Amino acid sequence: MAMKDRILKKGVKDVKLKKGMGVAELIESMASIGGFSAQHMVDGIKILKDMKTDKDSFNFLSFPADIVSTGVRGVLASSVKYFDAIITTCGTLDHDLARAFGGKYSLGTFNADDNVLHRMGIYRLGNIFIENREYGTKVEDSFMKIMDDIYSSKDYKKEYSPSELIREFGKRMKDESSIIRQAYLNDVPIFNPGIVDGAFGTQLTLFAQDHDFKLNVLKDEIALSNIAFDNKVTGALMVGGGISKHHVIWWNQFKGGLDYAVYITTASQYDGSLSGARLTEAVSWGKIKEKAKYVTIDGDATIILPIMMAATEMV
Repeated sequence: MAMKDRILKKGVKDVKLKKGMGVAELIESMASIGGFSAQHMVDGIKILKDMKTDKDSFNFLSFPADIVSTGVRGVLASSVKYFDAIITTCGTLDHDLARAFGGKYSLGTFNADDNVLHRMGIYRLGNIFIENREYGTKVEDSFMKIMDDIYSSKDYKKEYSPSELIREFGKRMKDESSIIRQAYLNDVPIFNPGIVDGAFGTQLTLFAQDHDFKLNVLKDEIALSNIAFDNKVTGALMVGGGISKHHVIWWNQFKGGLDYAVYITTASQYDGSLSGARLTEAVSWGKIKEKAKYVTIDGDATIILPIMMAATEMV
């Protein structure tokens, strides 16, 4: 077959919508949509299915905190059981705790007057509004309640890695919609390399001032190193960039790179940022294998992630 014929082999097909169409049927009909980022999403779903069915693959889920303030928190919590490890940020602990203990997060607008919101004691996270007491106070109160229980228990160890401490929190939480709780129930470790960068970390700092408590961050780094060297095949669904994404690809470079990788981002690659970097850039670093199955999907994760999880039945 001539090169030109190979290039033009796959034709664009129209999506056939019909009443009562389910997610799986819709995605199947989009297989040859030729729909810009939609095509990347379809490719990402295929890769996630391959990750899910590959019994030899150790699979990571990484995401930033902002989407935990939205209803996507429920998607993440229900998807935990399909992954082997989570890497996220301190803010995830903050929002998950606040919401698990009754914090009310409200639908707002991107176009609010932030001076007015500040005077009213309302935080704005994109188009999510959070009253001060529904965030800060909820996190502080729930943290102290759980941390005091950990400290007074007969199994208290004086020194914890972040993942060990987060597991202890999950053990004591009751909200089944909590990411932390679901990670505990499904024995999925939550690695949090930036755990001091938020309300949870601040509370830890205050707690350590008058309690015999130490946080051993390097213990988790050794655990991640062991995962990289102990698993020949690894995959990752990475939502957003920053420290969560980088920690996944960083440790996987030591095993020759990820074998499966799906990345959802809204960032531009043209400022050289890690968040904007396409996954193909990670190939140059050896963080993703040259022959890996990988795709970068440009778009809002609050739209894309629920569709992908439903299509792969990771719910």
